[in-house]
Amino acid sequence: MKPPTIRDVADRAGVSKSLVSLVLRGSGQVRPEKREAVLRAVRELGYRPNAAARSLSEQRTRTVGVLLNDLRNPWYVDLLDGLNSLLYDNGLHMLLADARLNRRIGHDLTGPFLNLGVDGLVVVGTLPDPGVLGTVAERIPVVVAGAREPVLPGVDVVAGDDEAGARLVTEHLIGLGHRRIGHIAGYGAVGELRRRSFEATMRAHGAEPLVEPSDMTEEGGYRATVRLLSRPDRPTAVCAVNDIASVGALSAAEELGLRVPRDLSVTGYDNTSIARLRHVWLTTVDTAPLEVGRRAARCLLERFERPGEAGRTQLAVPTLEVRGTTAAPPDLTG
Repeated sequence: MKPPTIRDVADRAGVSKSLVSLVLRGSGQVRPEKREAVLRAVRELGYRPNAAARSLSEQRTRTVGVLLNDLRNPWYVDLLDGLNSLLYDNGLHMLLADARLNRRIGHDLTGPFLNLGVDGLVVVGTLPDPGVLGTVAERIPVVVAGAREPVLPGVDVVAGDDEAGARLVTEHLIGLGHRRIGHIAGYGAVGELRRRSFEATMRAHGAEPLVEPSDMTEEGGYRATVRLLSRPDRPTAVCAVNDIASVGALSAAEELGLRVPRDLSVTGYDNTSIARLRHVWLTTVDTAPLEVGRRAARCLLERFERPGEAGRTQLAVPTLEVRGTTAAPPDLTG
């Protein structure tokens, strides 16, 4: 059976071949209803464009490099889902690399993507040295998703509003009556923004913030919580920089014979799949990772159409998810 052609797609969708080509190239100049008609025809006919021939004619590979800082964090899975869905709808495919592994074995973080001729690069998470992106951004469009490092010229940043999110969760604990609240802090710009917002919110309510550093892992959260709970002025609540660290906090509380939330309230940040597990059921901040991923893809698509524009920063609005790990402190509940 003869495979479907671009003409077949155009006939099925009731549009011209040139409009089908625009949709397959990810052009932003196509009306949404026309784009959907073409994509529906592509799915129904099982049309597969000749990628090699199209790449030669367009001088594009239809691929996007994705440099992920931490494969272990489930928050990035949701972000990648939002990113990939929009890229795929626009005829683009992701090539994923593990930045942590590349650093450990001494590999160049971005060189392989350039060698493969990717059309653009999305950096997901906090890189220890964001300056390495400067040279890449001079050659291809670059978007940073889920991080708040210093913005480089011509690089878009899409992330959650960390200051607003940290304020939300801290005020939730204060509203329950907690005054001795410990924060498991993180690193990088995201960690610093969340810590500073926590501290400012505590002081605005006349309370002294208690802070312990961590590497944002479960083990780091465990160790930071043990230190917090060993203090003479032991906190009645622990506010973690992310959900993974909060799991370590829950483990530390259990080992020390404290029941959550009766003896100790615990909050996370990011609303990952971990937080939604029934036996965890964590109060946390939802940072809209799917939306962050979709916005990052949209920024990249717009950069294809309008290269050379100044970099922009877009922040998704966080919300608080109150579940089963927070309650009034013991001195209020008796």
